[in-house]
Amino acid sequence: MDVHLLPHVNATLNGLAAALLIVGYLLIKSGRREAHKNTMLASFAVSVLFLICYLIYHALAGSKSFPADAPSSARYFYFFVLITHIVLAGAVPFLAIWTIVLGLRERWERHGRVARWTYPIWLYVSITGVVVYLMLYQLFPSSSSAASRAGSPTAVASSGL
Repeated sequence: MDVHLLPHVNATLNGLAAALLIVGYLLIKSGRREAHKNTMLASFAVSVLFLICYLIYHALAGSKSFPADAPSSARYFYFFVLITHIVLAGAVPFLAIWTIVLGLRERWERHGRVARWTYPIWLYVSITGVVVYLMLYQLFPSSSSAASRAGSPTAVASSGL
């Protein structure tokens, strides 16, 4: 596989994780506990796969900067999304594991209390990962990097992609 395809794979994995999180939420709200459990475990597996691909990509391909010639409003929005994404992404693995362990141990009350924090943070990180990808690779794809001039994308700088 061409390493430069990984940002696209990563965005797809983030989008899939977000979709699974939403489905899992709807399942638990409708009382379908076992389906909720399986869906949330699938979301976690997709997120782990994303992290593996992300680390491989950055180890092999480096980073991509947001283009300096992009409109200033887009730059401000991008960096706000990126910074909040990075900060919250650091918490997601710990929150997700904690929430999953509580659920698997059937500590429902505590699981629910922790999930009220985990769910929106994890969903935000998954969605903003896709937003960062769209801004870097679809909306503002230009870059001064040699790889970009050669027609191949480079990594997303500290963005979770």
